[in-house]
Amino acid sequence: MALFDLLRRPRSLGNLWQLTDNPLTSRELQSSCESVSSTVLNRRLKELRAGLLIDHDSHGYELTEMGRELFGLLEPFGQWSIHWVDHLSKYRSEQG
Repeated sequence: MALFDLLRRPRSLGNLWQLTDNPLTSRELQSSCESVSSTVLNRRLKELRAGLLIDHDSHGYELTEMGRELFGLLEPFGQWSIHWVDHLSKYRSEQG
């Protein structure tokens, strides 16, 4: 339940998703999520670091081994959600 509590917080999943390809600085993460305050972003980064899902070095923030493993489990949800949105759109257009 602790993992789900962490992941449900604003920008937690978004930060994990953003860090899948390469390290990013906090400024780069901030620009990728324009609606979040720097205070919230920094809090999430601190929590994700405490959870050993991301780390920080001279290149910026990046996923740890545990973070990459978690992303591998979450990634199929991205594909599923695209499929789900298509179904929702079709349903809503049929309803009127």
